[in-house]
Amino acid sequence: MQTSPLIIGALFSASAFIFPGLSIADFSASLEQELALNSSNHKQKFETLFTPEWNIALSDDISMTFIGQARWDNAKKLSNPEGSHYSAPDNYAATNGHIYYSNSSEVSIREWYIDTESLGAYWRLGKQQVVWGQADGLKVLDVVNPQSYREFILDDFEDSRIPLWMVNTEIPIGDNSNLQVVWIPDLTYHAFAEPGTEYEVSSPLFRPHLPQGIPLVGFHEDKPSSPIKDSDIGLQYSTFYQGWDLTLNYLYHYLDTPVLYQQASTNGVTLSSEYERSHLAGFTASNAFGSFTLRTEVGYRSDTYHLSLAKNGIHQSSELSAVIGVDWQGLEDTMMSIQWFQSHLPEHNASVVRPQNNHIVSLLLKRSFVNETWNLEILALHGFDQRDGSVQSKLRYMLESNVSIWIGSDTFYGNKNGLFGQFNHKDRILFGAEWSF
Repeated sequence: MQTSPLIIGALFSASAFIFPGLSIADFSASLEQELALNSSNHKQKFETLFTPEWNIALSDDISMTFIGQARWDNAKKLSNPEGSHYSAPDNYAATNGHIYYSNSSEVSIREWYIDTESLGAYWRLGKQQVVWGQADGLKVLDVVNPQSYREFILDDFEDSRIPLWMVNTEIPIGDNSNLQVVWIPDLTYHAFAEPGTEYEVSSPLFRPHLPQGIPLVGFHEDKPSSPIKDSDIGLQYSTFYQGWDLTLNYLYHYLDTPVLYQQASTNGVTLSSEYERSHLAGFTASNAFGSFTLRTEVGYRSDTYHLSLAKNGIHQSSELSAVIGVDWQGLEDTMMSIQWFQSHLPEHNASVVRPQNNHIVSLLLKRSFVNETWNLEILALHGFDQRDGSVQSKLRYMLESNVSIWIGSDTFYGNKNGLFGQFNHKDRILFGAEWSF
């Protein structure tokens, strides 16, 4: 059944009920259509995405933002496979998730928050995104919100982050500094691609593989359940000093990926899925030097968990991650950026599936032509340790200031056991159009 027109109509009807008397100036929206063809020239997705947004002044010092989203995809390759029993992903807390979900369509409240100023601080209360860090393609500190991996890491971060219900407070300190405090009682975690879909994880770096002949005889899941006791809390201090934009970051949180412990018995193996706590501390720094901008981002996690050949299938270690980037804008209408990501496990041993050190290099090119009528963007990622990578490209043409069309491609290469190489048969070509109004 084609539900897209019904979904869009329902959103308009609901908006009139929730926000009666809205003027047209308070409303904006985008309607996007995208077709993806795989390497066999078959439809991977044919997706309609409708995103309405209302911005409402409730009083002189209180405003509200509501962003909805309706998705319809008749290719059905990125959600539950055709003919399977489908239900909403179970990574969401009871207060989060979809209003409606099926293997072809979904409706959700994307963001819904109130902005106000009180007690010398700025407050944002509600469902929202918080962005830490500045890295392209991969994340070091940008982990306050979980992420949807429905299309692996091919979506923009803005679209793939899962907004959370939280209290977000920013306290000015002097003229150049700011303290941000976030409290997150929302027990929502990463949404991974569902079994049987295009970007289901298969790499042994992330998915345990049982020895041949040993069956899986049980699966137990233990998720945090108390919004107060199991909530996350984060702090960010930001300042500007002698040309440098600096931040200090701290987050006490549950890791968004469950840890899959293995317990062997005479009958087979039982998997136990558990969420574990970790402390994240780090900093960012950036400064412009003529046409160059230097960026760095460093994060230390007290506890991370990796697949292992050890008794319970998991090895625990702290982790030090960093990215160093250089942006260059020496040519008109052109930006080029190169980044070097590093990850190190201090407590590594021979039983751990992933290497002790992991290195990935990225190259980002953005170029506009003909008074920004044409825009080209290319992002390449290469992992040295697994010898794999990906290349994303998109060429966009602005028909009008609010209407654009594009063509793009996403390709993967390398070792099938690697982060990117596991999808080396999932290359695709994209065609799309967007209307903003």
